[in-house]
Amino acid sequence: MVNSQHTDMVECPSDLAEIAEDRFYNEDIAPTTLERRTWDKWHIAALWVGMSVCVPTYMLASSLVQSGMDWKQAIGTVFLANLLVLVPMILNAHAGTKFGIPFPVYCRTAFGLVGANVPALMRGLVACGWFGIQTWIGGSAMYEMLAAMMPWVKDAQALPLIGENPWQFACFLAFWVLNMAIVWRGIDSIQFLEKWGAPFLIFIGFALLVWAYLKADGFGPMLSEPSKLNSWGEFMAVFAPGLTANVSFWATLSLNIPDFTRFARSQKDQVMGQAMGLPPTMTAFAFIGVAVTSATVVIYGEPIWDPIQLLGRIGKGSPFIVFLSMSAFAIATLTTNLAANVVSPANDFAHLAPKYITFRIGGLITGVLGIFICPWYLLARPDAYIFTWLGGYGSLLGSIGGILLVEYWLIQKRNLELRDLYRAGGKYPTWRPLAILAFFLGAAPCVPGFLNSIGVLQLADGFFKTLYGYSIFVSAGTAAVLHLIFSLSRRGE
Repeated sequence: MVNSQHTDMVECPSDLAEIAEDRFYNEDIAPTTLERRTWDKWHIAALWVGMSVCVPTYMLASSLVQSGMDWKQAIGTVFLANLLVLVPMILNAHAGTKFGIPFPVYCRTAFGLVGANVPALMRGLVACGWFGIQTWIGGSAMYEMLAAMMPWVKDAQALPLIGENPWQFACFLAFWVLNMAIVWRGIDSIQFLEKWGAPFLIFIGFALLVWAYLKADGFGPMLSEPSKLNSWGEFMAVFAPGLTANVSFWATLSLNIPDFTRFARSQKDQVMGQAMGLPPTMTAFAFIGVAVTSATVVIYGEPIWDPIQLLGRIGKGSPFIVFLSMSAFAIATLTTNLAANVVSPANDFAHLAPKYITFRIGGLITGVLGIFICPWYLLARPDAYIFTWLGGYGSLLGSIGGILLVEYWLIQKRNLELRDLYRAGGKYPTWRPLAILAFFLGAAPCVPGFLNSIGVLQLADGFFKTLYGYSIFVSAGTAAVLHLIFSLSRRGE
């Protein structure tokens, strides 16, 4: 039933809880009622500001400088990438706003009621990786605070196998426990931190920018470092994977954005909110990262792309400065981590067995897997962060995204049957094997390049290596075309 006060928005059927099957339904993944769809464009924009203003945003942009770009090339790459990712973000958000459904249920239209577990699990595992990365960053901030009070902790011998300072690893585990405690209490408990966390980090970012301006003797010396990419071939070798990595940066959210827009007041609100919140914030905070990293070349003779390490270096002998800045980083990282990397995978894992896995248990599963991703390895080098982590999962999520967009916009034509999304025997089958086949075939062309990036396969410069530089675009396009072709066999459904 469509409510006259909510144009193009469908109300949750009043009898859904009665007719739905336990294996496909619980209250956490049920459609949001119209009364609960209250987020306007400012709420959506604020959500994106809170998630974009984080240490990985800073590190992603500045790592482009470390890879050889000048600041204009790096900022241009970030801005273009966020314009590109905004398109699937808005298109996938439409289903969440119209029907009030979360991402795993949205996947049921293309992959089947049970088959939807495949893309949901893939997306959930990627979020676990991001949870681990953000938790390591938050733990690093705590470690720098500890080192400011007890400098001798930095002299401890590295742990075997892990290869990291035991005190830093202990801080990582402590920050992990803090995250899990809040997950156990419920996401509502972080509203205060969500309100103040991002402004804290914005303040620290601008403080770093002012420091760099003064220390490097003005913006001229700071941003005068020329590009080290002296030919078109050298530039494209960095630009292609850099653009792909920046698009992949929000590939997870571009899929599960319905988890948030299911609370939006209208389609206009979700479109305007995302457009106002995502590209401007990412570009502005990226500029801070690029500018400050460029300045560290002038000040220290080497680029320092991790702001936590930089602040620790700046604050030597000033424990108060270190404590204040690291507190801001820890709080902002905590709020970003819970909003971006717990809500969605918790829903994804709950989707595996709605009768047994609640949001709370799904959040704990996310936390445990986040440790096993070994985030300290991913953040050790910018090439591992960009070319391996972001490029690798981008090919998987791009394939899922291409299928979902084709299914919702071209095959279903934005018309879904809510009742049948929560019970067998209706419009949607249990499995759609051809959709799963399209998913794997879409990602397949990127596999040789990924294996090369992790050292399993040695490839000379050529077709597959170039292809991997555009992984998310290749997989999304290939899977979308294949899914559209395979859909011809479903005309009898």
